[in-house]
Amino acid sequence: MYRFLFKHIDNSGLIVFRIFFGLLCFLESVGAVLTGWVRKTLVEPEFTFSFIGFEWLQPLPGNWMYVYYIIMGLFGLLIMVGYKYRFSMFMFATMWTATYLMQKSSYNNHYYLLFILSYLMVLLPANRYASLDVKLNPSLKQISMPAWCKWVFVTQLFILYTYASIAKLYPDWLDTTVIALLMQGKADYPLIGDLLQQKPIHYIIAYGGILFDGLIIPALLFKPTRKFAFFVSIFFHLFNSIVFQIGIFPYLSLAFSLFFFDPKTVKNIFLKKKPFYTSEEVVIPKYSNLIIGLFCVYFLVHIALPLRHHFFKDDVLWTEEGHRLSWRMMLRAKSGTASYQVINKETKNAIPIKLNDYLTRKQRRGASTKPDMIWQFAQYLKQDFAKKGIAIEVYVRAYVSVNGKHSKQLIDPTVDLANEEWHHFKHHDWILPSSFGR
Repeated sequence: MYRFLFKHIDNSGLIVFRIFFGLLCFLESVGAVLTGWVRKTLVEPEFTFSFIGFEWLQPLPGNWMYVYYIIMGLFGLLIMVGYKYRFSMFMFATMWTATYLMQKSSYNNHYYLLFILSYLMVLLPANRYASLDVKLNPSLKQISMPAWCKWVFVTQLFILYTYASIAKLYPDWLDTTVIALLMQGKADYPLIGDLLQQKPIHYIIAYGGILFDGLIIPALLFKPTRKFAFFVSIFFHLFNSIVFQIGIFPYLSLAFSLFFFDPKTVKNIFLKKKPFYTSEEVVIPKYSNLIIGLFCVYFLVHIALPLRHHFFKDDVLWTEEGHRLSWRMMLRAKSGTASYQVINKETKNAIPIKLNDYLTRKQRRGASTKPDMIWQFAQYLKQDFAKKGIAIEVYVRAYVSVNGKHSKQLIDPTVDLANEEWHHFKHHDWILPSSFGR
């Protein structure tokens, strides 16, 4: 195993990936400002639904979040050109992590992937060629890298796609209920809107998604199927980009193909003047055991995280317990309504609460359908009234529909959520049982 992981291979794939990765980091950051995402998600809300435990991470006041994202974009450009690479990569990773953790109203797995990839990139020698760092310090120049630098990406992608495929193996996906609901919002798309409403297309999307996620990594690794898999990947990711409008993720996914093709092919296309490394020297560093140990722990964690929902009571589609960090991508359509009853503890009088006074439209959806966000908003109300010297109780009536099914009550309306504790590793009994739970 040591020879396999520490054998040096040509580093063309990693060098080109760094350039694409930095460009995409720039486009994601600046695009978030230009499209209004920063304004809607981080500037306009009175507060954000952070990951529980990170409530201290709140957006900068006023318009400073625009500056924050522009600085992130500049670090993306520095990554692309390879200037002060590790510092720039670490700064982007840290800033992206902060903005990721401070809001989950717009959570998706693609933000999570960028979060973990950014820290992996800090560790990799991606600036050893075609970079300003090498131009300023020629001693850094290398045309090879240890093989583990490639396999860390392949392993991460295999975990991601495998779990994404397995998660789709449930009735509402297999009978295309989910796809039909997701496509309803695309009916007004020019040219393809009507086509996306057709049942045969729903079956192609549903079963094509399962097959693509389950087979794409083995197909890219196997030379006879590699080119075909790559062209299928182009179609798949461009379709997702057009239909689902999920930012840089489709293009980042295509950039990963660099680690599956022969490095000589990558070099000849993108780095024509670069010498090609052929020595296959094995260099086992003194800290090799530490490297292997750290990555074993890292991948064991990533294998375990998507399994944790099996240890919670009821169905994750209903409770959301164990949903995040699990590669459960676009698996359900959830809608609902919620009313919050606030009671003055001293006078026992009800205090009217209008969600529109506190939350944006997207936040209201989360605070009506997701138990953790419902609990967080109850805590926010408790703290907000405490500043006025008023102790309160908060009761919630929420009715939620999953995948178009009949609405059911989600939260026990007799439980005061303001005085409930959050538990990361056990089920919350104030979440009422679903009709489709285990």
